[in-house]
Amino acid sequence: MEYLHTMVRITDIDQSLGFFCDKLGMVEVDRYESDAGRFTLIYLAAPGDVARAKKDSTPLVELTYNWDPEQYTGGRNFGHLAFRVDDIYSVCERLMAGGITINRPPRDGHMAFVRTPDNISIELLQKGGALPAAEPWASMENSGEW
Repeated sequence: MEYLHTMVRITDIDQSLGFFCDKLGMVEVDRYESDAGRFTLIYLAAPGDVARAKKDSTPLVELTYNWDPEQYTGGRNFGHLAFRVDDIYSVCERLMAGGITINRPPRDGHMAFVRTPDNISIELLQKGGALPAAEPWASMENSGEW
C-alpha cells in the first residue's frame, strides 16, 4: 500500500490557493481541468515533498473545485490534514499576519491547529522536539473549533 493524496473540496480557487500556497507555503505541482466533468483538480505538495510529488504523484493534497456551485458541510469525522514544519512559531506568525485565526495555538511549542477558508482543520506539528514555550503563544487561548 502507498499513500497518494487527500482530496478536499473547495469553493473558491483563489482563496484556497491563497491559504494553502501563499500562507501555509505549499507548492502547486499539477492541475487538471475537465470541461466535460465541469471540475478543476489542483495538486499541492509540501515544500519538502515537491521533488517526490512531481516524480511519483505522491504525497499530495488534491483541491477539487466543482464549477457548478455546491454547499459543502464538513464534519469532525473528516479529521484533519497534518504537516510537519521547521518552526511552528514562525509558521503561525505568518498565518496570523495573513489573517488566519490560530484556533489552537502552539502553547507547547509542538502543535497548532488552523482552518482553511472551507473550514478544513489543519494540524501543524513541530519537526523534532518541541520548541521552548514562548509568547504570545504560551498564554494564547483556543479559538473556535480545531
